[in-house]
Amino acid sequence: MNRTRRAVLFGLGVSCGAAIAGGMRRWQETTVEPIVLPEAEPVAAQSVRSRRPAPKGLFAPVRGDVRLAVISDLNSQYGSTQYGSQVLKAVEFLPQWEPDLVLCSGDMVAGQSPSLTKEQIQAMWEAFDRHVAAPIRQAKLPYGFTLGNHDASGALSARNQFLFQQERDLAAAYWNDPSHPTGIQFVDRGRFPFYYTFEQNGIFYLVWDASSNRIPPAQLQWAERTLLGDRAQRARLRIVIGHLPLYAVAVGRAELGEIVSNGDDVRKMLERCRVHTYISGHHHSYYPARKGKLELLHTGALGSGPRPLLDSRLAVTNTLTIVDVDVAKARTTYTTYNMRNLQTIDIKTLPRLIVGPNGFVVRRDLQESDLTPAERNRKFDAGGY
Repeated sequence: MNRTRRAVLFGLGVSCGAAIAGGMRRWQETTVEPIVLPEAEPVAAQSVRSRRPAPKGLFAPVRGDVRLAVISDLNSQYGSTQYGSQVLKAVEFLPQWEPDLVLCSGDMVAGQSPSLTKEQIQAMWEAFDRHVAAPIRQAKLPYGFTLGNHDASGALSARNQFLFQQERDLAAAYWNDPSHPTGIQFVDRGRFPFYYTFEQNGIFYLVWDASSNRIPPAQLQWAERTLLGDRAQRARLRIVIGHLPLYAVAVGRAELGEIVSNGDDVRKMLERCRVHTYISGHHHSYYPARKGKLELLHTGALGSGPRPLLDSRLAVTNTLTIVDVDVAKARTTYTTYNMRNLQTIDIKTLPRLIVGPNGFVVRRDLQESDLTPAERNRKFDAGGY
């Protein structure tokens, strides 16, 4: 190879090398830096999520930033180790809605009977695990819950002792068994499973023991102190879960013993703590409501014994509610399914307000200012129920 040709090739090599090196520098400047941005991982995670996940053939709502699947009152008759077909169907469907969290507002087993033996109570929890909890764990869905009166009643005797201590002990043993993980991110589990807190997807959850109408004063003080604390107040949203509601909504439950004592005062405390929603069960009737600044999700029964709403002639049914949360706007959207026919429930078919023994609640799509003078002056008629 002559000297001139070698010089030409050398020159070309230098030029190409410089071009490649320059290109690499430009590629690094424009490509590498965005890859390591903190936002990269969440964006990638969200990109694989379905926009409208739902079981095939069912209405598919647009998912929010966070999606909750809310169920309640799964049990059958006292001592039963069987679950209704609508409960089993709901458990089968749950992963297909792709919730970030499953919430249960109580009554997972069928206790609250002095005649039940230790073996019978344990058999009920084993059946719950087999039919409900294990499939939810296998689907890798976090599960938050409150205990109901049929799980671990907090009713007290005249001597201020728990009437159903054995049921409470066995419920605690089941939930504290390491083989029964919930998958939730605890903040305070010191008195789990009776009352505790956790945080999931930027939402702070407080669970208290409303398995009877009396929440002990010390527990209410703990709740207020916790909800006003930095951890809870830094969260984008605060939700409280208890079995008994603050106000009555169902026929057969319109008594002071079937709602949280001093419910209106408790509601005002939750408002001071900037709680967005109180989720409850027990009344076996779906009614999405508001009172003052607090939203109230009265979940319907998924198991046996659904009840009619007060001030309504609607047929009873079993329900499951999907809650989609717009975190930035602190706004929730409900999609509630009638688990008997798998159709969604139109909120406008529900009563505009429901009047109970300690006041009224308004349907959540309305404000109290939307009520007519006649509606605002409506009185509770105990004899009518």
